[in-house]
Amino acid sequence: MATDAGAVPIGGPRQRTVLAMLSLSPDRVVSVDRLFDALWGGRPPTTGRTQVAICIAGLRKCFRKAGIEGEVVRTVPSGYVLVSQGNRIDAVEFQTKVNQAQALVTDGDLNGAVDLLGQALALWRGRALSDVAGDVVESAAVQLEEQRFTAYEQFLELRLRLGQHRELVGDLTTLVDERPLREHTRALLMLALYRSGRRAEALEVFRKGRRLYIDELGLEPGATLQRLHAACLRGEAAPSLGEQPAAPTGRGNVVPAQLPRSLSVFVGRAEEQETLDELLTRRSADGPLPLGVISGPAGIGKSALAVQWARQHADAFPDGQLYADLRAYGSDGEPGSVEPVLARFLRALGVPADAMPAQLADRVALYCSLVNNRRLLLVLDNADSLAQVELLLPGSGTCCALLTTRRHHDLAGAIGVRLGRLRSAETVELLRATVGPSRVDADPAATALLGEQCEGLPLAVTVAATRLAAREHWTMPRMVARLADPDRRLGELSDDGTGGVRASLEVSYRRLDPAAALMFRRLGLLGGPTFPVSVAASLLDTTPFDAETLTERLVDAQLLEPTEYPAAGSLAYRMSELVRLYARERADVEDRAEDLEAARVRAHTEWAALGNSGCPTAMLCGSCFLIEPNPSVARTVAAVCDDRTVKTGHRGRR
Repeated sequence: MATDAGAVPIGGPRQRTVLAMLSLSPDRVVSVDRLFDALWGGRPPTTGRTQVAICIAGLRKCFRKAGIEGEVVRTVPSGYVLVSQGNRIDAVEFQTKVNQAQALVTDGDLNGAVDLLGQALALWRGRALSDVAGDVVESAAVQLEEQRFTAYEQFLELRLRLGQHRELVGDLTTLVDERPLREHTRALLMLALYRSGRRAEALEVFRKGRRLYIDELGLEPGATLQRLHAACLRGEAAPSLGEQPAAPTGRGNVVPAQLPRSLSVFVGRAEEQETLDELLTRRSADGPLPLGVISGPAGIGKSALAVQWARQHADAFPDGQLYADLRAYGSDGEPGSVEPVLARFLRALGVPADAMPAQLADRVALYCSLVNNRRLLLVLDNADSLAQVELLLPGSGTCCALLTTRRHHDLAGAIGVRLGRLRSAETVELLRATVGPSRVDADPAATALLGEQCEGLPLAVTVAATRLAAREHWTMPRMVARLADPDRRLGELSDDGTGGVRASLEVSYRRLDPAAALMFRRLGLLGGPTFPVSVAASLLDTTPFDAETLTERLVDAQLLEPTEYPAAGSLAYRMSELVRLYARERADVEDRAEDLEAARVRAHTEWAALGNSGCPTAMLCGSCFLIEPNPSVARTVAAVCDDRTVKTGHRGRR
């Protein structure tokens, strides 16, 4: 690695391996088990965790000595995260520029694409991860090298399309020598030679390649090489790599079908699907756009329901289905722009790059004209608000639009569906379909407990079920045992650090303003799900009205649920256990220990005041303070805190 002042020396081989693994997955959790695989092939010594921790400490020391401020490597319960904010990671920057270049190619800007690819390739300073050993890292290095080669190949092809054939003969010859079996590169060299007036040499490149393919692979050259060889033999004036399809120019030429595939296992939601069916009956040539809005918290299955319903009714939209995940167009937790989505929709509807209007207003007008009176379905996944997507909503009542959002919106005239947790029977059905009936039915009690640990959250249940399905030697009680420890639960339900519950919650958290985010973290300190607004106020040492404003923002973000509180005139909220565990994680990472302890003391004092007021549902214990009218919850807390004084019911009653 390097800073503006130069290279930063990293310690021994293990430190380099750990840094390589973190750099390959920036802003994502790299589990300790994954580091074990990279360092010791999955067979760590008994001191493995200690050695990994020592490597992390050594890396942090290197960063500090190099003058790098801030937290570069963050510790989380299941592993470590390399923080990309404020830092530049070459692999990320490389892929970003390649993706941007591909988008410019689609838009017809070949010069811009060549410039971006040149910048991307300039980031390479030798072979990837050349000073790091180990099968896991070497496999990743091979993939990175393939990405580099593919980008370089595209860089040369675009320059060839721009007429730079004479300048490219040398580079392409070297490339063919490096990878002689790569047909596309050989075709590029043939084309560069032929366009440079070196027809005989182009034919010789084909003949050498043909002999090599037959000798090494027992195969004739592919269609592209065969077609280019024939064009060279005929002496065509302007041969190309293949037939280029004519750009569509009319709306009748293209029927977009952009819906992603449905989940292999989808359970429940029958009532919600029936509600969405009303979209079909509302379609009218002279009526408003039928709009459906699916809302709910992270991981509740909004996208799955939208895609499931859309695929089931695709035949009702013969003019096509357009789809966009708006979160993919955002950055740093901010809502994504609809302008690239609009351009992509126009291309899907048959507008060639050279006919794309330059001004946004003109693009919107063209889009409205193309979809007018068409029976077309628009699915906008992970929308932030109606204002964000308004430009994408057709004005034609023959179309339908379906939005998914984490924020509840009371939109006049829209068909709203608010998703809740799966019922226990639906959770069992999902587990049986994924894991198999034999293991699920072998222990109904453990299966029911697993559903409770996942809180009926489809994403959590799916991750747990997928892990069980991949490990046939695990029983249902074993999975339940792995989830029993609250400090491990999010890690177990986060898909080995590549996604899952933690990543889903992080999207909602990063969207919060600083004050609401602080309230969210403080609420993670509470020992139970339900709390009155007065306790929330005590956590921040603020007024109940100000606390209510912040908690209501968390309700809007689907991180809290309003609930009933038996004391007259008081408002209460509920935070699910998985959300609370994530809030606690963020508090431990982002806040000072003394601030957290002060907040706990204030909350404990407020709980005690509520108990001393004679509230009939106050419960106090040495570590958790709850107001919980549910007797089963009270028994659970009493069992966990059996070595402490627990009071339930009226003041002073044991």
